[in-house]
Amino acid sequence: MTLVRFQDFPLEERDHEWDGAAAEKRVRKWASAKEAANSSYRDAHVWYDGSAPDNFGSYKLLIADVVNGRLAAMPRAVMAAGAVMQGSRGGVDLPEDEAPRVRGHLARYYDKMGVERIGTEPPWDR
Repeated sequence: MTLVRFQDFPLEERDHEWDGAAAEKRVRKWASAKEAANSSYRDAHVWYDGSAPDNFGSYKLLIADVVNGRLAAMPRAVMAAGAVMQGSRGGVDLPEDEAPRVRGHLARYYDKMGVERIGTEPPWDR
């Protein structure tokens, strides 16, 4: 069980479209992760199962997309991941003791986005 190291990606604007399935495809292509996940692919997520790092299904909470040839944090993806951590869409399957660390990771992006900029705060702080 592993939290992905905080990458401090540049942020896209809040109104930038977020399509997780399309972002997943772009991230795989950008990372050259054809047959197995790799460290570049991992960086776009918040958490993964360290016992199966080559398995794409091990990765949870995609928050980045490829924009102009580089990874960028997508505010709508961060907010969606925050909602999932609170149980939205059935929640996320990860060890309960990892949840505070995952929330901390996401909170760093919420801080970076700023309440003034996005008009919201992490759902667990409301």
